[in-house]
Amino acid sequence: ASMALSLGLLGLALRSLPLGTAYAVWTGIGTIGTVVAGMILFGEPATALRLGCIGLILAGIAGLKLASG
Repeated sequence: ASMALSLGLLGLALRSLPLGTAYAVWTGIGTIGTVVAGMILFGEPATALRLGCIGLILAGIAGLKLASG
């Protein structure tokens, strides 16, 4: 069910974003969600490196959005 919702939201994003940008945002958010879920549900460490990498992904997503207008 969550995969269908995710694909549906990707379809909505494609209405206003170029394909490359929408897909990069979609995979970035999925990656962040997986890492955060691992930290919360399985007690994986929230190291400075992990949090910094999440910040880089978020910065990349914001940059792609700004670049696409």
